[in-house]
Amino acid sequence: MDVNDPVVALDHVHKKYGSFTAVHEANFSIGRGEFFAMLGPSGCGKTTTLKMIAGFEQPTSGRVLLEGQDVSQVPPHKRNVNTVFQQYALFPHMSVFDNVAFGPRSKKLSDSEVKKRVTEMLHVVRLDEFSERKPAQLSGGQQQRVALARALVNLPSALLLDEPLAALDLKLREAMQIELKRIQREVGITFVFVTHDQGEALTMSDRIAVMSEGRVEQVGTPENIYARPESLFVAGFIGSANLLPGVIASSGGELVVELQGGNKIAVLANNVAPGASHETGGRVTVMLRPEQISLGQQGDITVRVTDSVFQGSSVRVVGRMNDNTEITALVSVDPSHKTPAPGDNLYMSWHPQAPYVLDGWPDTAGSNSTNVDSIEATL
Repeated sequence: MDVNDPVVALDHVHKKYGSFTAVHEANFSIGRGEFFAMLGPSGCGKTTTLKMIAGFEQPTSGRVLLEGQDVSQVPPHKRNVNTVFQQYALFPHMSVFDNVAFGPRSKKLSDSEVKKRVTEMLHVVRLDEFSERKPAQLSGGQQQRVALARALVNLPSALLLDEPLAALDLKLREAMQIELKRIQREVGITFVFVTHDQGEALTMSDRIAVMSEGRVEQVGTPENIYARPESLFVAGFIGSANLLPGVIASSGGELVVELQGGNKIAVLANNVAPGASHETGGRVTVMLRPEQISLGQQGDITVRVTDSVFQGSSVRVVGRMNDNTEITALVSVDPSHKTPAPGDNLYMSWHPQAPYVLDGWPDTAGSNSTNVDSIEATL
């Protein structure tokens, strides 16, 4: 992966349909050999952005660059990119071999070159022994790998994938996440992947662009976006988070945030998102990830347990603080200790590095994994 050698670049791209703006000021690049995800809820503009890269839509303003060339007005068939959609659109009457060979044959390559390319690509996607089968004789995961092989065999500058795993069941989808990343590493081609599934993006991507309402909220590595979100939307959309609104009580070597219920949380000075207030009285939100919280007989805050959900290796404990704000902790199962039960009063604590401050207050305070309405609003 070389982010300093961009294969795809969006230069201040806008897309409008009449008075509606689908994409606002998309301005980022995608490096050679990078697995890049565009992540966000339905209607956020990610598929529209992908279509502009593919050539199925043209930007209202700004430029789409491919290998350094402006292709904003170039039709799809003249761009060196291929797209894989949710529906694989395999030719049902053709064998796996002939499906994959369709592209090279269309380019009038020699029979020997076609055979060489198709054989190599079927080996990459682990379908060597299925070359004579028809698509109807394959599983969903196998059909998807045929679609990938067909899209990759012409060696495009970038492969564009529009939620290709959405039609698969959970276990197969999880297996295909690993398989897709393996294939991308092996062929070394830039992948641009659209999804609304945070887990998919975090599992497979080198970098992620998080989008909301047509705007790119943040571009960064999965680790950076998860640990250091730059907005309340990103903090709430990526994984589970406790978003606790408050005001800055004091600042200096660290910030002290007083929550609405009166509890105070110390935050290290370098754990503050860009644009967040540092001034006494400033409105901020403290983010605590559930897995960063531990339970005990002493700690930073007290809660009354309202729910305790066994999840195999861990227990998700939901409690309410003194102002009735919900907060969630994800703790390891410990056979030597009693599992928290509804009605228990417990202390919650965390490492000094855990609290992270964002600017402003969230629409819904507390845990983002227990409020059905707020979860639905992000999907």
